Amino acid sequence: MRGTTPTPKSWTTWDNPAERWLLSGFPREAKERTVLLELAARILFPTVLVLSIYLLFAGHDRAGGGFSGGLVAGQAFVLRYLAGGRMDDSAVVSMRPPVLIGMGLTLAVATAFLPLLFGGELLESAIYKFGVPLLGEIKFVTSLVLDAGVYLLIVGVVLDLLRTLGSGIEADAAADERGQR
Repeated sequence: MRGTTPTPKSWTTWDNPAERWLLSGFPREAKERTVLLELAARILFPTVLVLSIYLLFAGHDRAGGGFSGGLVAGQAFVLRYLAGGRMDDSAVVSMRPPVLIGMGLTLAVATAFLPLLFGGELLESAIYKFGVPLLGEIKFVTSLVLDAGVYLLIVGVVLDLLRTLGSGIEADAAADERGQR
């Protein structure tokens, strides 16, 4: 690589991201791009998702839970949408929002009714404690499974809203470009 000179970029494309990880969705036209927002979204997106997972797990003993964790994760997706337009299809795991909603609702309802099969009450939870080497004693509360279902449900609803509202906005913009509006 030594001795080679990089190819010069034109003045209209000098700020295009050179790496794939800098892109936050489908690239917009140059006049509509906000490079700072795209870069901030690329950095903040995984951080906010980790915070939402923390809220999901901390919900039993502290403030948080599936609903607040799902809302925080939804806000991460809103930030990504605002930075780069519609979501890109190059994600590692690509799921449709109705599938997330269905999985979350099924998990939450199954967790709520499962204690009835064992002679318990509706929404009854159990606490299991077990030791793990290097980590010590771990406490697992079955209500975490209900919270995970609510988390998936809320993330699915937010993604469905983004998909629905975003498609309307993009259709209006395309109609404006064609002069049909």
